[in-house]
Amino acid sequence: MSTEAAAAQAGEEIVDVGRGVSLCWRRAGDPADPAVLLIAGLGQQLNAWPAGFVGALVERGFSVISFDNRDVGRSSRGACPPPTTMQLLRRRFGDAQYTLADMADDTAGLLDAIGIERAHLVGMSMGGMIAQTVAARHPAKAASLTSVMSTTGARRIGRPALSTWLRMALPPKTEREASIARNVAIMRHIGSHGFAFDEEAVRAVATEAWERAGGPNADGVGRQLAAIFKSGDRTAEVARIAAPTLVIHGDRDRMVHPTGGEATAKAIPGARLRTIRGMGHDLPAGAWPELVEAIAAHAHDADGARV
Repeated sequence: MSTEAAAAQAGEEIVDVGRGVSLCWRRAGDPADPAVLLIAGLGQQLNAWPAGFVGALVERGFSVISFDNRDVGRSSRGACPPPTTMQLLRRRFGDAQYTLADMADDTAGLLDAIGIERAHLVGMSMGGMIAQTVAARHPAKAASLTSVMSTTGARRIGRPALSTWLRMALPPKTEREASIARNVAIMRHIGSHGFAFDEEAVRAVATEAWERAGGPNADGVGRQLAAIFKSGDRTAEVARIAAPTLVIHGDRDRMVHPTGGEATAKAIPGARLRTIRGMGHDLPAGAWPELVEAIAAHAHDADGARV
């Protein structure tokens, strides 16, 4: 089955967003409602946003768009070789390696391609970095910004725990069951230790991601990580964001230390920081009511301010 046929079968669509990049996307809710654009994190696909979480946003009156960033899922793969360990350590990459700005251009191109003039941007982790960059570089596209468990790229803040670095440095698994098991183990480590861990749900997401991508995708994840490193410290850029901004971070995040959220809120004029106790680097079901309420109220307030 072709990629396009598989996407269509899953209620998804693949569109050209410009510059030779195609992204796979799907919508939940009434297209006439205000749009919320969900931007996933490093190596994650559109299914990283739990169906119950998306459904709760739809119930709050939003049309919810999710998509695969370039280099994951059913979206375009990068053309350049994956980064070497030395390139990642030195943070020096060739011209062919894309950046977060390129991924932000993809995101803006997606909105254009599907006929959405502006959207409430909600990004988690690397997706938060992309959302920040869209709001800074494409301000007309951002009705509001919610940056979740993310950071500004400044070198001394938002750093992963050493235990997390060590797990990330392990060689990727190339066999289906081993890869899925490793994903579950990583999520158990970085997840929300203040909420129940739903292993069955995490395993289901990892299994679907394997099937959607057609197997392992270490090269694509490597290029996404290089995009983060190549983009460097974006503090000066995010300081230009004019969209109403909410920053959400858990107080038990082992992947992006809470200092990342603090720095993001400090850098963006007028931004508010909301800390969720017990939350780590995931979206646990127990936190959905607080997360959805915060995101929905922020978006509705931004819409009301424009009337």
